[in-house]
Amino acid sequence: MRLEDWNTVEAILLDMDGTLLDLAFDNHFWQEAVPTIYAAEKGISLEQSRCDLGQYYEEHHGTLNWYCTDFWTDKLKLDIIKHKTALADKIALRPGTQEFLQRVSESDKKVILVTNAHPETLRVKLEQTGIDQYFDALYSSHQFNQPKESPIFWAQLEKAIKTLLSNCLFVDDTESILIQAQQSGVKHVVMVEQPDMTIPARNIVALPSVNLLTELLPTK
Repeated sequence: MRLEDWNTVEAILLDMDGTLLDLAFDNHFWQEAVPTIYAAEKGISLEQSRCDLGQYYEEHHGTLNWYCTDFWTDKLKLDIIKHKTALADKIALRPGTQEFLQRVSESDKKVILVTNAHPETLRVKLEQTGIDQYFDALYSSHQFNQPKESPIFWAQLEKAIKTLLSNCLFVDDTESILIQAQQSGVKHVVMVEQPDMTIPARNIVALPSVNLLTELLPTK
């Protein structure tokens, strides 16, 4: 899809994991690396580790804790950032991300990163990718003590960016977050069809969607 009324957009709000970055890293980290490390640390089987972690993940999914490395470090007694840093060479941009960011950073739009990632996770990923150079501002939901799934987050973000949400474009890979953004006043929302490049693209019908972010750019 192409954004029909690109000229009305004042700010482009971009999620990070699964939107700009390939979600394959996070899926591997939480579904493969952490269960293996946790099993070794606890002296339990990998099967038991997956079972225990699955219960923890389900309990906290969609909350600020879900995205908080401090929480998981304390909960699992594992240094999450140390282990993420050790695997940082596996962090990768999704196809089209670099071109999209270069184009929009040269436009008259504000370009703003809006992520649920913990500030320490954000630091690791920015050090690896260098994409922070393209942004006018970077916001982690931890700054507002509310995840993007909360309407309070969007009210606080609107004040912080000094731009009406009705004049924003927001791109994310999670339907529930996009719907909350829409309900909070964001006029243009777009869902990424293939956040993890190792998994086939999803067929999305509930919201406008793209696979590559470059599909949003106006034709020259």
